[in-house]
Amino acid sequence: MNNLIQRVIDLTPDWQAPTTQSQEVASVDVLALPSNAAPVEFLGDLGQAVPWQPGEWHSFPRIDLARLRVRGQPGDRVTVVGGTW
Repeated sequence: MNNLIQRVIDLTPDWQAPTTQSQEVASVDVLALPSNAAPVEFLGDLGQAVPWQPGEWHSFPRIDLARLRVRGQPGDRVTVVGGTW
């Protein structure tokens, strides 16, 4: 069975994952909301911070959400929308 994923992540200065599960594979669109006051940072595969500008979004087919890490300015948000198909 496929499951719908729709999440809003309220950012903090600390790295956080969009899931509490140890593994959650899904195909999702990730959006740094256009209303954000500052760029958000995602943890890159080599350990560096990768900035996304407000309004920037990307599609990720079959990503493990447990390995995705994001941080940003308190009050800013990221949405994750997709499903387990």
